[in-house]
Amino acid sequence: MPNRLQFETSPYLLQHANNPVDWYPWSEEALQRAKTENKLILVSVGYSACHWCHVMEHESFEDEGVAQIMNDLFICIKVDREERPDIDQVYMLAVQLMTGQGGWPLNCFVLPDGRPIYGGTYFQKERWKQILINLADLWANEPDKCNEYAQELTDGVRRADKLLRDSSEEKLTLNTLGLSVEQWMLRFDTAEGGPNRAPKFPLPDNYKFLLRYAQLTRDAVVRKQVLLTLDKLAFGGIYDQVGGGFARYATDMLWKVPHFEKMLYDNAQLVSLYCEAFRETKDPVYREVIVETLDFVARELTSPEGAFYAALDADSEGEEGKFYVWKKDELQELLGEDFSWFANVFNINSIGFWEHDNYILLRRERNAVLANKHGFTEDELQQKIVAAKSVLLQARSKRIRPGLDDKSLTSWNAMQLKAYCDAYDTLGEKEYLLAALKNGKFIRGQQLREGHLLWHSWKNGRSTINGFLEDYAFTIEAFFALWQISMDESWLDDARMLMETVLEKFVDTESDFFFFTSSDDPSLIARKHEISDNVIPASNSVIAEHLFLLGQVYGLPEWIARAERMLKVMQPDIINYGAGYSRWMQLQLHFTLPFREVAIVGKAVENIRHELLKHGLTNQIFAGSPVASQLPLFKNRFQQNQTLIYICENGTCEVPVTSVDDALQRLQSK
Repeated sequence: MPNRLQFETSPYLLQHANNPVDWYPWSEEALQRAKTENKLILVSVGYSACHWCHVMEHESFEDEGVAQIMNDLFICIKVDREERPDIDQVYMLAVQLMTGQGGWPLNCFVLPDGRPIYGGTYFQKERWKQILINLADLWANEPDKCNEYAQELTDGVRRADKLLRDSSEEKLTLNTLGLSVEQWMLRFDTAEGGPNRAPKFPLPDNYKFLLRYAQLTRDAVVRKQVLLTLDKLAFGGIYDQVGGGFARYATDMLWKVPHFEKMLYDNAQLVSLYCEAFRETKDPVYREVIVETLDFVARELTSPEGAFYAALDADSEGEEGKFYVWKKDELQELLGEDFSWFANVFNINSIGFWEHDNYILLRRERNAVLANKHGFTEDELQQKIVAAKSVLLQARSKRIRPGLDDKSLTSWNAMQLKAYCDAYDTLGEKEYLLAALKNGKFIRGQQLREGHLLWHSWKNGRSTINGFLEDYAFTIEAFFALWQISMDESWLDDARMLMETVLEKFVDTESDFFFFTSSDDPSLIARKHEISDNVIPASNSVIAEHLFLLGQVYGLPEWIARAERMLKVMQPDIINYGAGYSRWMQLQLHFTLPFREVAIVGKAVENIRHELLKHGLTNQIFAGSPVASQLPLFKNRFQQNQTLIYICENGTCEVPVTSVDDALQRLQSK
């Protein structure tokens, strides 16, 4: 018989609905039963695309004997970490404090009142059974010992990110960033890009900061490392050379063997990163990555409503990566006489060989070099590559597909919306503007409710789970970007009102920071802040950045001051480990180097804005209005039959100019 998870919408929970384990979703019913029966709770956290989650399910959770032990001795709760990042945060931190490491599946054993006592990640079946029996025995015979340890661990969880206000008069400096980057450079892999360790995660915000820092400080070494990393990512096995889009991370130093799951948030952020790099370099490889990745998102992760799905699984037919790899004879049959040059371009050789006679397609050389080797022009080679990819994509479409996690998360949708905004700014393709607007209307229509409150998740027409700080942070960011490309100020107004909600519902009265959960949410054992930037930037760093940006646009100095105070608290962390605080460091560039608001007013605003953006300028807002506006940035600046460009800094504007060349001369001379 299916368990209680059959009534959930999460694809991850539904994967476990037919387990013999008597799973509960996170609910008051489960927590109350644990108290009534005085049983320990197993909180088991994962996500639908997680390979080792599948392994542990097959080994243990589908086993009748193991399930019997779990059902007899514990109250078992399954959690989708993407639906409930608040629960994942608390118990992941507990496990990290216990073991020094974390990951998924996350299995944390907690007392009936929710305090953690023991945990880890993947456990092999026989060890798992022994842990279950030992823990239940400990709780039955030594409850005082369990309570004592649980309290110590809970206190550690609560202390871990205790934040205080910064009331110092000390100024933020560029030197702090320089010291941080200096240490960061020691961890560069100068041969293959990225960090000098494996596994390798793309971490797009890291390279966005480093690219901006390199441009603004004219640091050629850092710039070279960023572009090397982007080249290697684009050519590596981590990038789907046939269908576009990136896997979550590479297991090796060469970006060759990916962990094959494809996450929306990675692809959204990487599109934004490659857009920024393309605007500066005009490298056609970067343009190709942008276009192919957005084609992948449109083809495989977009709903009819314009919402974006969460992820594609790493596995198909029970094997990791089976959907994406190729055997040599299969390629020869599909490509015929084109196989020879294709094998050289995509390394059907010892470089691309993986396991079980499978090859991972990857590149090591640019088209100019390869075309010369095979007697083609670059254009001819590119046309051949496009045709070959089309053949392989069609053949691959007949394979059994990886599982699709078809829930839509507000925060991740907002990241992809922002990616479409960046792509429109970069390439000017109307389809990207339309996709951004369609998703904006989806968020506004389905996930934004009365009082400017957000839902977190959407599936099958149903919005669920009160929004977390990440939902507000990334939706504010997306709506701010959507205002810039559409020049529809209603998006900006929504961004401001969402920030007002944050200031009301998420505020920490003992600091200038914000809790991850709303004051409307039921309490967990700790109410956490999210401050360090990881594969997704911290919700607090994104909020701080947009307090600054909205403060600039609306003339709200108190919002700018709050962002500055938040940033000051982060200075020791930035110096010690910049890679964990790169969005904060982007904000610090705004405070320590000239930051301009470029206001373009008049009927030719869109053309002028696109012309200015082509030059890869950073550390400014490019905003436009084709009509008269009461927004402080545009107020009293509209003149009939003229398009004027105002370059402003700290609320003070220079005499307007009318030509792009004049505007560029001023912007580039500072």
